[in-house]
Amino acid sequence: MKYKIVKEDIVYDDYFKIKKATVLHDTFDGNGQIEVVRQSFERGNAIAIVLVEKDTDTLLLINQFRYPIVTDPNCDGWMLEIVAGSLEAGEDPINCAKREVEEEIGYEVKSMEFMGEYFASPGGTSEKVNAFYAEVNSTDKIFKGGGLDAEQEDIQLVKLPLSEIKNKLNANAFKDAKTIIALQWLLLNKL
Repeated sequence: MKYKIVKEDIVYDDYFKIKKATVLHDTFDGNGQIEVVRQSFERGNAIAIVLVEKDTDTLLLINQFRYPIVTDPNCDGWMLEIVAGSLEAGEDPINCAKREVEEEIGYEVKSMEFMGEYFASPGGTSEKVNAFYAEVNSTDKIFKGGGLDAEQEDIQLVKLPLSEIKNKLNANAFKDAKTIIALQWLLLNKL
């Protein structure tokens, strides 16, 4: 199957970008090609890291305000999720993950395991997430955490007993895809 980008423009350019493209691609029935117009939200790639504090048998999560979810009548604006962040251009995903853990919850991560990578929402954005797993101890909390003042972040560290993960997932307590994916991986591979 083949495709050709006929035309591509940036229609919005600020902190994020939106591209609009005309694309010509083969059809599955083999009867030729179809021309479609699509838009893509360009926010860059990201990392996500599920952290277990081994000496306390807890999962380390963050809680923070997420403006885009306030339109949902079932959300109050705050989201319980795993640590995550945006990759800078050319940045190594492991270094990015370590930096985000330090900034958001104040832990030093010495090593981590690659869980996999996935596209966050390929129907609308090009964002690819590199996911990791790491174990820390309570003595590894050597930084302030709470987010960066320069980015106006206000992040709360939340410790959840590992024994509660499955019940919380079954109760639909998590609304964030990267968190749900990571916790399902954790249950399948580590717990």
